[in-house]
Amino acid sequence: MDSNTVSVGEFEFQCGETIDDLELAYETYGDFTGDNAVLVCHALTGSAHVASRGRFEEGDQAYAWWDDIVGPGKAIDTTEYFVVCVNVPGSCYGSSGPSSTNPETGEPYGPDFPPVTVADWTEAQRRVLDELGVPALYAVVGGSVGGMNVLEWAKRHPDHVEKIVPIAAAGRLDPQCLALDGIARRAITTDENWQGGHYYDGPEPDQGLALARQIGHVMYFSKSSMERRFGRRAATREAERAFPTDPAGRFFPYRDVESYLDYNASKFVERFDANSYLYLTRAMDNYDLASGFEGDADALAAFDGAALVMSFTGDWHFTSDQSEALADALRATDTPVAHHVVDSDYGHDAFLVEPDNVGPPLADFLEVGLDGSAISDTEESDEEPSDFAPVHNSLFSS
Repeated sequence: MDSNTVSVGEFEFQCGETIDDLELAYETYGDFTGDNAVLVCHALTGSAHVASRGRFEEGDQAYAWWDDIVGPGKAIDTTEYFVVCVNVPGSCYGSSGPSSTNPETGEPYGPDFPPVTVADWTEAQRRVLDELGVPALYAVVGGSVGGMNVLEWAKRHPDHVEKIVPIAAAGRLDPQCLALDGIARRAITTDENWQGGHYYDGPEPDQGLALARQIGHVMYFSKSSMERRFGRRAATREAERAFPTDPAGRFFPYRDVESYLDYNASKFVERFDANSYLYLTRAMDNYDLASGFEGDADALAAFDGAALVMSFTGDWHFTSDQSEALADALRATDTPVAHHVVDSDYGHDAFLVEPDNVGPPLADFLEVGLDGSAISDTEESDEEPSDFAPVHNSLFSS
C-alpha cells in the first residue's frame, strides 16, 4: 500500500471558483500493468484508506473501510488489479477542504472553500490518475454517494472506463432523503459554536455534528435491523447520556438505541469536520445523473462498457427500485448490464458490512463479466420490480 498526497495545481470547480493548489490524498494497492487499474470511490465520510486494516494516528479514520473486499485474494484482488482510492475535495482526510489552510490567508478556508460537486470529485480523481500515469480504468467501483461518483465517470469519461459497479446508489436522492439531510445540516448550522463556519480557533460545533451524524446513521439501518439489534431495551446502567434531557425525561429509560447513536456520534466528531459534512452532503443531495441531458439513458449513452448494478432489499436510502431504474437506463442504451439484488434486511450499510454478499458477484464481474456464476439479474427474473422493493422503504412506515 502506498499513501500519498499530490498537488494537481490550479483547479476550477464546477461552481466557477478556482483555487491555486488543490491537494488530494490517495492510496494505491498492487502494481500497475497498463490495463488493470480499478478506481474505488469512497462513500460520504470515507477516506482513501480503503484496505489494509489497521489504526492511524488519532484524528484519522480509524479503520480501512472496505478491507474485506479489497486486498490479496479478495473480491478486488490487489495481486491482479492496481487499486486507487482518492479522498475527494471537500473532505477532511488529507485532500483540500474547508479545514485546509488557505495559502492566501494562512487560516483554514472554512466556508470560503468553493462548493464541491460529484463532478468535481470525478475531475479531481482524473487529475490524480494523470499524475500516476493511468490513462484509462479497467473498472470504477463505489457504494452510496461513491456509486454516484461511479456514474459520473461513465457520464463524463465514457472512453476511459471499461466496467462500472455502482453499489447501493442511484441517479439522484429522493425527497425523503433530501429532507433528512437538510435537517442534519440545520443541526450543525444552528449549533452556537458553528459561528458561520469560522470555528477553527475556538470550540467546534460538536453537538450539531453529532446530531447530524445520528440522523444519517438512522438512515443507514432498516427497521427490522434496528428491531433485531436494539429493540426497546434500556441501556446498561454504565451508559451515560451524551445529551442533556428534560427533568421529566429522567423518569423514563435511556434506551439502548439512544446509547448506541450517542456513542458512535461521539466517536465521529473526533475524526470528522463539521464544515466538510455540510459540503459533502450538499454534493450528494445536488447530484442528478440526468443534469445537462434529456434523461439518465441519454447521460449514459456514450458509455460502451459493461455495468453491474447492486442493491439491497432492506435499503431505503437508495432503494432497489431506484437501482432498477438505473439498470433500465443502461439497458436502453444497449449497455450490457445486470442488476444484482441482495436479499438483506440490514439497510444501506449492507454494502460495507456484508462482504459475503458483495464480494462474489463483484469478483465474478471483474474477472469474467456478466456471465459470472455469482451474478443474478432482475431482468432475467419473472418478478416485477415491486417484488424486490425494499422491505422498509420508508423511515416512517408502520
